[in-house]
Amino acid sequence: MKRSGDSEGEKRRKRRRLLQELGDQKIPFLGPTDRGFQQLWDSSYSGLVLRRACSLPVELHTQVGAAFLTLRKKGCLLRDLVRVRDRDVFTAVSRTLLGEPGHTYRYLDTRLFAIPWHSEPTESKGENCCDPDFRAACKALWELNNFFCTDVSQLKEGDKLLQGAKTVDTEVKQGDEGDSEDSKNSEGVDSESRPSEEGDTESKHSEEWDIESKHSEEGCSGTKAEGEWDTGSKNSSEEGESSQMKQCETSISSHSEAMCPTWATKAVCSSEPKPMGQEDNEKPVAQLKHSLSDYHIEDKENLENRCSQPSSPFLFTGPVKFNVTLLNYMDPASMSQLKEEPYYGMGKMAVGWHHDENLVTHSPVAVYNYSCCQDQKGESSEGGSSERSFWRIGLKVAWDIHTPGLMLPLESGDCYYMRDDLNTTHQHCVLAGDTARFSSTHRVAECSKGTLGYIQSRCQEALSNLRTDPETGSHSLLALLPTTLQHCEEIHNEVEFEWLRQYWFQGRRYTRFCSWWSRPMEQLENDWRLMETMTNLFLALVEDDGRAGDNRRDMAETLLSALTDRHQQRQTWRDRCHSTLAQTLPPEEAPVDRPFWGVDDPSMPLPFDLADIINRVESLLWRM
Repeated sequence: MKRSGDSEGEKRRKRRRLLQELGDQKIPFLGPTDRGFQQLWDSSYSGLVLRRACSLPVELHTQVGAAFLTLRKKGCLLRDLVRVRDRDVFTAVSRTLLGEPGHTYRYLDTRLFAIPWHSEPTESKGENCCDPDFRAACKALWELNNFFCTDVSQLKEGDKLLQGAKTVDTEVKQGDEGDSEDSKNSEGVDSESRPSEEGDTESKHSEEWDIESKHSEEGCSGTKAEGEWDTGSKNSSEEGESSQMKQCETSISSHSEAMCPTWATKAVCSSEPKPMGQEDNEKPVAQLKHSLSDYHIEDKENLENRCSQPSSPFLFTGPVKFNVTLLNYMDPASMSQLKEEPYYGMGKMAVGWHHDENLVTHSPVAVYNYSCCQDQKGESSEGGSSERSFWRIGLKVAWDIHTPGLMLPLESGDCYYMRDDLNTTHQHCVLAGDTARFSSTHRVAECSKGTLGYIQSRCQEALSNLRTDPETGSHSLLALLPTTLQHCEEIHNEVEFEWLRQYWFQGRRYTRFCSWWSRPMEQLENDWRLMETMTNLFLALVEDDGRAGDNRRDMAETLLSALTDRHQQRQTWRDRCHSTLAQTLPPEEAPVDRPFWGVDDPSMPLPFDLADIINRVESLLWRM
């Protein structure tokens, strides 16, 4: 059985051995036209629900399609520079985060700062943080979010395939348009980019068997060493008004007319689907069972331990309330390296196998798929090239080589839901189609430590220990207990590294489109400066030879730990801001090394580089 002490290197070696055992053999998977598809869906993927495009209000499709193109035109869909295995990589997809005001979403050591839904009239708050077109686009995604919240809450047990009647109510309000069907399934795809969210697009003989680690490499194109990256697409808006995007604009008005394509109807209504030769695929996998069983048991136990001890104590209950959506855009024609899906032979991957991360445990995920300029003919032939042009979602049971995978193509306007524990017990990948694609992935992000209100309250906790003389303006600390001072220093580091530096590394790119976060971040920086003053007062207490006893030593050890952590993290962020990849970005998108100040800056009570102060405290401890 798996030992808890196994290192990441040991896990990778085991995964690599699994890949070597598989060789050129593939694990079976089923699509809509394969015999046994519906039974497999019912038995092993019951948490997946597909809602066909024709069951959504036509007006909603129109608004959402226009919103995608507006956000794309304005250039606010950008590739993230994220952290994967201690190195920076660009996400393969361009993205932005929308959501509840003041919410953030954290993935791959990167905090995204949500652009608000802008659901309220400007006059109601006297705000003018963005232009009317941008505000209207955000509000359209809010309308879609409301639809999903209502629709997912109304799902009944057993619902898997939802499609509407010939006429669909154009109101966003959800009615009885979602009858489930116990027939052959259709298709679905998730557009998360490799760093969600989360997926690994490395080749079959890379170091991965599955992305089961703490970090899912959602949407990263991580196959080149740093410095070797193609800078031709460094500005995600450079493609601008391509002919494909222009055609997309003109097709929005007629987009809903082809929402139920011929191939999809066939997938549902065909009485005798074409078998895929399942017997031929099962035999080689069966031969692997003995040689892989040890790894399978070990890693399954590891997964069960991870699932039974979620990183967050929050468990999803009650009505669905999606608080953020991650918008993704990807044009496969602009990608030079799309890897083959290595285990099932499903095709080219835009996003590798992953779990969506940083979600409230067992909360649902809702995804809207919009494919640009897709062939509207709706022609389909069994085994023909038509199906390969669709974007698809692949699903598999995590750490299971015996259960066949599931593959669902997505038509433009289709939506799918992952509910119950599907995201925890299963993994999904995104398989590229032939056209550019947008998606909106709605989530219940675990935001207990990820909202503006949270970090503001933390600042107030720390600053409540600082007294300011109303006459002289001088500062002093109120409580001097080591535990109190440690708490204040922890908040100090949290504000600097989880908020300020995260924001200036990439969050500030969006101020060109929406200035909502500008004022709150200025206030956080002001609070952080006061915490620098508190640390300076803490240092003075520790170095005061007039203080004696164990209390002083405890204080010195607490201070040393906080300063050492701060010093190391500052250096890491400096390196990231000045990395080769960061330098490829245009000035308006490039990371900013902030807060940063020179040695003789009179406005700052402590230097940026803390090495000398750390040495002083260490020497003091030696003398005690």
